[in-house]
Amino acid sequence: MRKVRIQVEGRVQGVGFRFSTKMVADELGVTGVVRNEMDGSVSMEACGEDSAIEQFIQRVKESPSPAGSVSNVQVEDDPSIKERKKFIAN
Repeated sequence: MRKVRIQVEGRVQGVGFRFSTKMVADELGVTGVVRNEMDGSVSMEACGEDSAIEQFIQRVKESPSPAGSVSNVQVEDDPSIKERKKFIAN
């Protein structure tokens, strides 16, 4: 089980980015949470099998939302992230 914190910058608010990210997470069996930040970025916590997390990160980098555009992604492994039963878009 891999647990990561992801920070995404670009055109990621107001374009369906969180909803699209949740759809990708559900498809890959990744659990966690995604939320908008005050600085215009989106942050998320994600838990899943290594291969699912790698695919999830790649899809986030490509912007799961057709109207979105990702300019920067930071990924940090964090074993202290709380496991959730599903992926939540806050």
